[in-house]
Amino acid sequence: MASYNIIHLVICLTFLSLLQLPMPSHCADPGPLQDFCVADLSSPLLVNGFPCRKPETVTSNDFFFDGLQKRGRVFNPLNVNLTEVDVFAFPALNTLGVSMNRVEFLPEGENPPHTHPRASELSLVTEGKLFVGWVSTQYILYWKVLTAGEVFVIPPGLVHFQRNVGEGNAVFYAFFNSQNPGISKIAPTLFHSTPLIPDQVLTTAFNVNQTIIDLIKSGASVLLP
Repeated sequence: MASYNIIHLVICLTFLSLLQLPMPSHCADPGPLQDFCVADLSSPLLVNGFPCRKPETVTSNDFFFDGLQKRGRVFNPLNVNLTEVDVFAFPALNTLGVSMNRVEFLPEGENPPHTHPRASELSLVTEGKLFVGWVSTQYILYWKVLTAGEVFVIPPGLVHFQRNVGEGNAVFYAFFNSQNPGISKIAPTLFHSTPLIPDQVLTTAFNVNQTIIDLIKSGASVLLP
């Protein structure tokens, strides 16, 4: 019970540390110009972020989110369950420059190579054992096997991944310095874009023949949202 409380204290302190970084040099998003701007997700206006709801319509409940109380039940084909706490799930995050995810893994589950184009990521493992890695623009792999209470940081926009290498389930929390960090999964981006990247481009880029490209496309389809 003591270790459980310590881990969840670390979660709270980690997230609070992000809230203490309001300067533009530390935040991926622009700084707020008012106390709050609860997003009006139904507004037809297109702005960088979301328009604000009228302050008089905002209540304490708008600043409350309970979506992390229950563990995930539905896992994708790679044995991963994702609970997002971004501006779409929690409109009060609009203009605040923070968000988070909880990612749960069954044994051998993997969050495949992807990027977050608009945010750095601070990954905190709370359960199990995760192999976490990212690749720099110099093609150097930085990695670590994390256990409960350990943290790994991932710079913005770089390719990274997580894989459960323990015997049981694993859980980690990802904290972002953006209300909407975005995600670009490498395999679907290259092999299932709309319209498709021409096969001639892919065969040249990977130095393989058409048969190999077709094989990768068939396998990458399971990674589509």
